[in-house]
Amino acid sequence: MDEKKAIEANGKGGKDTESVDYSEDEETKRETWGSQIDFILSCIGFAVGLGNVWRFPYLCYENGGGAFLFPYVIMLIVAGLPLFYLEMAFGQFASLGAVAVWKISPLFTGVGIGMIIIAALVAVYYNVIIAWAIYYLIRSCTTGPLPWSTCDNEWNTANCFNDSMNYTKEETVNLTRPSDEYWHRHVHQLTEGIGNMGSIRLELLGCLALAWLIVFLCLCKGIKSSGKVVYFTAVFPYVVLLILLVRSATLPGAGGGVKYYIEPKFDRLLDVKPWRDAANQIFYSLGISFGSLTTMASFNRFHNNVQRDAILVSVCNCGTSILAGFVVFSTLGFMAENSDRSIDDVAVSGPGLVFIVYPEALAKMTPVPQVWAFLFFFMLFLLGLDSMFAMMETVLTAIVDEMPPRLKRYKWLVTLAGCSVGFLCGIPMVTQGGLYALTIMNDYAGGFSLMFIAVCYCTVICYVYGLTRFSKDIESMIGSRPNIYWKACWSVISPLAMVAIVIASFVFYVPSGYGGKEFDTGAQTIGWALTLLSFVVIPGYAVFAFFFRADDTSTTFLTRLQILLRPTWDWGPALNKNRIEAGYQPIPADGLPPPEIELTSKGYGGHSEPGVALVSSSNMNPYNSDTPNYYINEVVDVDVDEH
Repeated sequence: MDEKKAIEANGKGGKDTESVDYSEDEETKRETWGSQIDFILSCIGFAVGLGNVWRFPYLCYENGGGAFLFPYVIMLIVAGLPLFYLEMAFGQFASLGAVAVWKISPLFTGVGIGMIIIAALVAVYYNVIIAWAIYYLIRSCTTGPLPWSTCDNEWNTANCFNDSMNYTKEETVNLTRPSDEYWHRHVHQLTEGIGNMGSIRLELLGCLALAWLIVFLCLCKGIKSSGKVVYFTAVFPYVVLLILLVRSATLPGAGGGVKYYIEPKFDRLLDVKPWRDAANQIFYSLGISFGSLTTMASFNRFHNNVQRDAILVSVCNCGTSILAGFVVFSTLGFMAENSDRSIDDVAVSGPGLVFIVYPEALAKMTPVPQVWAFLFFFMLFLLGLDSMFAMMETVLTAIVDEMPPRLKRYKWLVTLAGCSVGFLCGIPMVTQGGLYALTIMNDYAGGFSLMFIAVCYCTVICYVYGLTRFSKDIESMIGSRPNIYWKACWSVISPLAMVAIVIASFVFYVPSGYGGKEFDTGAQTIGWALTLLSFVVIPGYAVFAFFFRADDTSTTFLTRLQILLRPTWDWGPALNKNRIEAGYQPIPADGLPPPEIELTSKGYGGHSEPGVALVSSSNMNPYNSDTPNYYINEVVDVDVDEH
């Protein structure tokens, strides 16, 4: 299509016009979601994951019951929701993934790389958990008793007991439940410590291969395929949760479990732990700083109401956590009454809840406990799969964004390679000591890093690029600028809250361990290396960019710094029609920077934008209508108002 339209060069009447070829938009247009519901469901699927089922209910119980909702909602308001919106708006405006989007300020590209590292590390161990769910799902398909419900199997010890045995409560203190022995002695054949990883568990290896194969098949055609899969994977878990809620509510003891879950203990809020746990849960649950929100939003249409979507998904995620708490604790209440134990004895968090405690309760749900077990583990499988889609798409998009346009049609090969590498990296976690390795990754891969990265991108967007400038970008998308709540949180409240939580996390740091035993120093060192991996790339890339990315490395230190802090020449919306609407100069038809420096004062209109720098990267990019400035290999001093 050779149609050309005359457009205003600076997006304002009365100024010079030039001819812009919109055919380039059709040739280079980024793939988009099939419909807006695809995006909404993908975000819900990513945000609503395993942590909603196995972590939030226990945190609520441990930190004051219903009183925990107070710090939880506060953290959602001051940090979770604002940062969720910020990430999504960032990606949608530029239509770029978590790394390429740092055209906004090339010096901080390491922030995007850090996000990718976190997403990749979490994806590796997350799919191992999905493999466990597949294993239990397969084992639930039996006509006999569920294998974790009896003590007459080859893996059971003499200390195994279940409720059919005649023991007093005092006698059971040193005995083990069949579900515990099934998990440790049969599924993992767990070694005595992290120093002995043992051999590969072939059954788990097969499940891991199947999990990665499913991820590949759902992602091989990009968001066009994954966007349709989420219609089932994001919705069906809610159906299962409601079914389990109705079933568990009819069980004896359910009321006692719910009481433990919601009964408020406000004195707990005087401790720092509930606030720290609330912040950590908000970050993990909403998926902030993983880069996935930026990536998924980058496939939106430019004028999508991203603010509405951010609020909807955040509220849905938190509501799901609360709903899952009722399901879990009504079931634990039944289990406690059925086995003559207290809630304190059965309430645990993490894998122990969904692979030891809950399976034991499912085995007691008559009739046909196999059906309830199948539904529960199928739900876990789907919850994990949605999150995997988003994390892997984040990593893959970061790679594809850096590829030449002619090679982007081979994204399926990148997907195949990424899934293959993920499978190989997950093999150590399906060995006999793999549970220890996964615990280390779970404890150290995120945490501090997520909050540190959040502080970095808030600082860059608000104080380097400019909050007012970013607000104008958002206005070009949704028709209105962010209100004082969003601006105050992005610029001050959210970063300060994150800094406070990071400090508290260091002060109250607890070394990683399993089964009540701390891992040795070597294992802790590996864990901290995983944490630092996403930290060090930020200053590391900045040093690299300073010496190798600025075009003219013979310039002064200050000049190079100015070049790298400023957006690249092609920063802004991806399509020319959107660039004009947003007040940015269109990208030339050949995709190359303009041939000469052209900087005038025309169009400032009382708001001077900072100069724009060209960094030596074909992928790193703004034109702003209020500043028709083209920066090539030098910096021109421009008066800069508050931005």
